[in-house]
Amino acid sequence: MARRSTSSSTGRPTGNPSGPRNRTPQPVRVRRRSFGDLVKAFLAFVVLLVLVVGVPGALAMTVGWPLPHSAPTMDWLSQPIGVDTFLNTLTVIVWLAWAQFTACVLVEVKAAVSGVGLPSRVPGAGPSQLLARQLVAALLLVGATAASLTPGLSQLGHSMEGNQKGTVAAAQAAPGLLAQQQEQAKTTAAALAEQASHAAAQAAHGSTAAHGATKYYRIQPPEGRHHDSLWEIAQRHLGDGRRYKEIYELNKDRIQPDGSRLSEASLIRPGWIMEMPGDAHGGELVENPDAHVSPDVQQQIGDYARTGDHAQQQQQHQQQGGQHAGEDGATAQITVPSQRQAGDAGAPTHAHDTSGHTSFGSSFGSSFGLSEALLGAPLLAAGLLAALGRRRRQALWQSALGAVGGRRGMEPPTPTGDAQDVQDALLVGADPEGVRLLDRSLRGLAAALTAESRSLPVVYAVWLSHGDLHLQLAQPAGKPPAPWQLGQDQTFWTLSRADAQRYEDTDTAAPYPGLVSLGTMDDSRLLLNLEAVPGIVSLSGREADRAAVFASVAAELATNGWSDRMTITLVGFGADLTPLAPNRLRHLDDVDALFETMEAETRQRRGALGAAGHDSVLTGRTGPAQHTRWAPNLVLLAAQPSAEDAVRLAELAADAARLGIGYLVGTENSDLPGAAWAMEITPDGRLLAPLLGLELDAQLLPAVQQRAVVELFVEADPERDPDGPTNAPPFLVDISEQGRPAVYARLVGPYEIMGLDTPDGNRSALLHEALALLLLHREGVHPRVLSSALWPRGVTEDVRDALLERLRAWLGTDPDGSPRLRADDTGRLVLAKSVVSDLDVLRSLYYEATQGKGAESRAVRGRLLTDALVLVRGPLLADRAEGRYRWLTHEIIDAQLPLLVADIGLALSAFHLEKDRAEKAIEALGAALRTASADERLWNELLRATHATGDPDRVRALAADLIARSGARGLPPRTEALLDELLPTWRDGAAATG
Repeated sequence: MARRSTSSSTGRPTGNPSGPRNRTPQPVRVRRRSFGDLVKAFLAFVVLLVLVVGVPGALAMTVGWPLPHSAPTMDWLSQPIGVDTFLNTLTVIVWLAWAQFTACVLVEVKAAVSGVGLPSRVPGAGPSQLLARQLVAALLLVGATAASLTPGLSQLGHSMEGNQKGTVAAAQAAPGLLAQQQEQAKTTAAALAEQASHAAAQAAHGSTAAHGATKYYRIQPPEGRHHDSLWEIAQRHLGDGRRYKEIYELNKDRIQPDGSRLSEASLIRPGWIMEMPGDAHGGELVENPDAHVSPDVQQQIGDYARTGDHAQQQQQHQQQGGQHAGEDGATAQITVPSQRQAGDAGAPTHAHDTSGHTSFGSSFGSSFGLSEALLGAPLLAAGLLAALGRRRRQALWQSALGAVGGRRGMEPPTPTGDAQDVQDALLVGADPEGVRLLDRSLRGLAAALTAESRSLPVVYAVWLSHGDLHLQLAQPAGKPPAPWQLGQDQTFWTLSRADAQRYEDTDTAAPYPGLVSLGTMDDSRLLLNLEAVPGIVSLSGREADRAAVFASVAAELATNGWSDRMTITLVGFGADLTPLAPNRLRHLDDVDALFETMEAETRQRRGALGAAGHDSVLTGRTGPAQHTRWAPNLVLLAAQPSAEDAVRLAELAADAARLGIGYLVGTENSDLPGAAWAMEITPDGRLLAPLLGLELDAQLLPAVQQRAVVELFVEADPERDPDGPTNAPPFLVDISEQGRPAVYARLVGPYEIMGLDTPDGNRSALLHEALALLLLHREGVHPRVLSSALWPRGVTEDVRDALLERLRAWLGTDPDGSPRLRADDTGRLVLAKSVVSDLDVLRSLYYEATQGKGAESRAVRGRLLTDALVLVRGPLLADRAEGRYRWLTHEIIDAQLPLLVADIGLALSAFHLEKDRAEKAIEALGAALRTASADERLWNELLRATHATGDPDRVRALAADLIARSGARGLPPRTEALLDELLPTWRDGAAATG
């Protein structure tokens, strides 16, 4: 049987064959070479032989040398033009045409065979070069497939000899290294259409034939870098690649000739036998019995046929996924990263509970699921959560510059509704450790290459698979620096999770800031490097589905943790996304504005690269170059461009990859001019790129979640309504004697609990941590947020439910019999009002002193502020064990508490200074500084209070202490101005000390 030459590298279905396709020649689905193909190739060979060899031979034999044998004289011009002169002139013209056509043939053969670079344009040879291209393509189509003549990303599934690590599933062939000419793209598309028509004709013929005998197909060995796949088999013999599932179901778990079984649609091996549906057609199929095959093959098919009924019975009793999934994965045609055993030190940290709903027993009622879009997007969730935390801290610090007491920013508004659900989904889904490992690994690689005086390789994609990192290079780049290793071929550099954890933070520039998550395939997450794509990436599909992809890409690019600086230009959407990152996101109204902006930036970047002597932005990100000049600009165009605009955009993107500019363009169909990579998003959330071998579970940010995310950032905006109403603390306690709580926890300082028995020693730490989380969130905690905080590596439902039952039993009930831990109407866990922390009391005392009774009574204010400051015993949970309470990194309480303590100290100091009690004011400020030592306001107020004592020596001593604390940074400007006012000679003392 004839060999095929293309397949998806994943070996799995790649989507609708009528869906997106590359405009540049890519690995093409090649049918079996027919007699017609051989005839075409033979005719092409004859034509080329006649035109390249026959024409000059005929001219030499019949006409001879057409030019004069001596230099012409002036008399030659006056001679009459005879027949010989006319024939000689015509012969010269034919020789020139032959030379031009021969040059076209050589150019096309070189470009086709090498697969690198654009075919050069022969001057004035439009029709001749097109004819040469068609003849060369027809000739080479038989000897080698179109795919083998096109550069692409390497196969992902083959293990190198001696490399026992799991490899990552990915695209078999990437979009070509360089964009081909539009004419060649049209030729390839026409060839595809012809093949599809031929296959349809075969299907129509086959459907009318009798299906008496069962048909089988034998998996072909790889030819070059291309391998058989169920998708390709279904495409050739059933007329639709999407029917691969029918083949899979007919053959699932049946014993193959080598003793193994088909357990996954993407895992097939040469020599395996596939039973085909009854309407299968094509010359590669074998019927049982068939005398045209060898006796050994007949025996194998016969043995295999007897397993059919058994396989069908087994399918009914076998759980989904198959017990043999991944068996001998190292030798399978396409492999994914090897599954790690539970407890493996290299297992990913992002392994939360997988159930969308959580059961906590009848006492707690039923919980509900969160946004699956964000739960399944750990890198996006981590970026959004980190950016939201920074925004809220910025609001707090900016609020600290306002008047003491009653500041709106002290208590950020508590999210409700969709915003609360999205915040919970971010907390559950985020994988900050994964972001840190990715960022450190890439920067560490860049630093190592710089140390070796090597440039960064062009990286098309990054695959994250069970903690391991796989870089997919555009072309081989030699041996990677340790601890990186070569992957399954020369275009893969891999790094294990254990090695990645050895990297420390470095100030090296981010080497690949254009990476963005697109989705997952076989438990591997794909990040596409948008700025490295050789042209445009097109995205087709329904408008709402495209919008969800665009929103996800924009949000991750705007908030990711592996980039330094970049610009994300949004066109046709995203005006409301700018609050996520105002310094990164730029919104343009229409395509005209995009052209005006990007044409100018393209010219500027070309000039900057030329002036710096760099061939691309990658060489500017290593070594001593100013890397800030090479930050990427990623354009996301959601609006369908017109035909004219599409051509103009393709011209603009032709040189974009080396300039650090990427283009992702939405289109209503898959036929976008200039698109190097074509993708489609389906209504069921699949991201398809058949010619790239990709079928991903797409990463999306649907409209509802997008609005909720934006709402969280808008509410945290420090500039939003600064004169708005003051937010009360989320939980106010009764600070009178009658309000004594049943359970009192001290969190500000060492952790202590009063009113409860000491729990079992083995579970005490976990119960204390769970209670602390609930006390810091009086608005309620989603059960999945609680479990992901306590078990960031994941937990089963029974363990989680057992902890909640123990926690409820430990907290007990109030005198009226109501439990102190219950689920509210939304399913979130809340504590009874009888369970109180010192932080609740601290907030309540300060609020009452500044907004309640203390605002009207000076005596009450002084007493409340003094009581509040007495509660401060140190930082939050000062004695917490190492490795626990990691969820605090997502909280802003570490910024809120020092500000709250500073406000209390400042308010109490002002209270005493009103009565000229400077020493009391100094005592209050000193107590606050023990918890908020970095607050500049406290130090400045301490200078004023010390100056009020009338003792210059104390002021000079305090000034010297401040100067010593400031170190090389120097004093803040406001402190310097205050010292100039209170102690004009302080600079002399500072100079003498320095």
